[in-house]
Amino acid sequence: MLTLSKSKGTGGVVKSSPEDFIVNEITSHGHALVTGQKYAASDLDEEEITDGKFTTFVLQKRNWDTVGALIRISKLTGHGKKSIGYAGTKDRQSVSTQLASIYGVEPERLLGIRLKDVSINGAWRSNGVELGSNIGNSFSVKIHECKPQGAEDVLEELGGMAPNYFDRQRFGMRLNNFAVGMHILKGDFNAALMEFLTDTNLETNEDAISARNKLAETRAFGEALAYFPRYLKNERMAIEYMSRYDNPANALRRLPRGVLMMFIHSVQSYLFNASLEARIADGDLSSNVMCGRNAYGFPDAGAVASSGDFAMGSIPGYETKPDTLKEYEKDRIDDLGITLESFKIKSMPELSMRGSYRTLLTPVKDISHSSEGSTLMLNFSIPSGSYATIFLNEITKSDSFSVSEIPAVYEKSLRDLR
Repeated sequence: MLTLSKSKGTGGVVKSSPEDFIVNEITSHGHALVTGQKYAASDLDEEEITDGKFTTFVLQKRNWDTVGALIRISKLTGHGKKSIGYAGTKDRQSVSTQLASIYGVEPERLLGIRLKDVSINGAWRSNGVELGSNIGNSFSVKIHECKPQGAEDVLEELGGMAPNYFDRQRFGMRLNNFAVGMHILKGDFNAALMEFLTDTNLETNEDAISARNKLAETRAFGEALAYFPRYLKNERMAIEYMSRYDNPANALRRLPRGVLMMFIHSVQSYLFNASLEARIADGDLSSNVMCGRNAYGFPDAGAVASSGDFAMGSIPGYETKPDTLKEYEKDRIDDLGITLESFKIKSMPELSMRGSYRTLLTPVKDISHSSEGSTLMLNFSIPSGSYATIFLNEITKSDSFSVSEIPAVYEKSLRDLR
C-alpha cells in the first residue's frame, strides 16, 4: 500500500522470532502492561469486586494467538469458550501481555495454571473484560538485516503519524474474504460458499489444495467430507450441511458469526484502504468528519463531530450519510457495483452493517529507537484498532502488499463461476 513517507526506509526483516515483537496492552486506565511483571488490581486502577462473577487476569504468552490461548485456558478450567473475554487480539508470533477474563473461575485456580509459554501475572474478581476496552498497545520491535540510519528520516517525515490502513490479515489468509463478502452483498450465496470452500489463492497445504480443487470440479458435497482435511473445521461444517440440504445461505450460517462478519468487514476495509491510498496520492487528507482525543492523546473515535483533532474517513454502511462521503469513497463504491443500501442484507440481516468512521491517520506515541549493527530496536505505542505492521512498513518499506490484490481475487472468482 502507498506509504505516507517518501524516504527510502531501512529495509530489513521483522518477526525473526517472537522475542523480536513484544506487545503490551495499554489498559482502559492508561497503564501499559510490562512483560514479566506481576500485578494486583490496584496496580492498574482496576476495581476488585469480591462478589464478581468473573475473574480478570493478566495473560502473558509467547507464540500463542489470543483466542487460542484463552480457549485452552477455558478448557483447563472446565469451561467453554463463551466464558472468556478480552479487549483485543494480539499477534501470534510475539511475546504479548494483556488483560483477559473468564466466568466462574476463582483467581487462585487461574494463578495455578501451568501451560507452556503462558503465564498468569495476576488475577482478581471483577465484572469481566469487554472487547475494545483497551486504549491501545505498546510495542518493542527488533528489525534485523536493515539500515538503521534510514529510520531517522522516516520518523522526522511522519511527525508522529501513520496511515490508518487495515492490514492484510483483515482480508484472510487466502486474501479472499473480500470476494466472499462481495458475493454475499450481491445476494449470490452459492458463489460466496464456493469461493470460501474452493479458492486456493495463497493456499500452501497440498491436501487442502487438492480437496478444494476436487470439490470445485465435482460439487459432490456428500463425498467431500471423506477427503477434506480435518483441520478445515469451518469448511467441513458448511460441507456437512450442504451434503444434507442444498441451501448455500444456511450452509454459510453454519460458520461462526465472527467469521461471517469478517467477510463484510473485509469489503468495508477495502473501500477504506483504497480511498485512503487515493487520498495520500493526491495529498488530500481533509474531511468534514472529525474526532477529538482522549486523555492518552489517542483518537476518541466515539465522539464524532464536524471539528476536532483527527480527520476521519467512512467505513461505509447502510446508515452512512451520503453527504459525509468524499469523491474518493463514492468512486470506489461505484467501481464495485454496490450502493450504501447493499450493506443492508435482507436475506442475511444478521450481517447488515450500519457503517462507522475511522481516522485517516493514526498517532504514534512514545517513540524511541536505537541500533546495534544492522539491527534496529524500535519502541512505540498506537491506539486500539490500528496496526503496528502498517507503521513498521513506513519504517522498512519492505511490504509489497497492494490494495489492488484484493479486488483481483474477486474478479478471478467471477471468471471461474462463468
